[in-house]
Amino acid sequence: MQYIIKIVVSALIIAGVSELGKKFTPVAAILASLPLISILAIIWLYNETKNVQKVIDLSTSIFWVVLPSLIFFLVLPLLLKNDLKFTPAMIISVITMFIAYSLYIVVLAKFGIKI
Repeated sequence: MQYIIKIVVSALIIAGVSELGKKFTPVAAILASLPLISILAIIWLYNETKNVQKVIDLSTSIFWVVLPSLIFFLVLPLLLKNDLKFTPAMIISVITMFIAYSLYIVVLAKFGIKI
């Protein structure tokens, strides 16, 4: 039952942001920019494990990997503004983000930061 609740809550948030985006783009953007998935994941993790160390590890790892995800939000609108169709723009943006993640993880490892 807890798994079903997770799915329903997560789906409602995603659907809600998507619907808000149709009429109230700034509000949808603010909600989408919140770390809702991270917050929910941390809540679910803690509720299921009661393990504070796991929460610490997850939240610290999330902190370190937020920066490369921002590449997606730079590349996608740039490609769309340059008349690339949505699907290829999305694919290129996601691939670019994964490349950024890969490079970022290598750089962090050189500084002794393990995710």
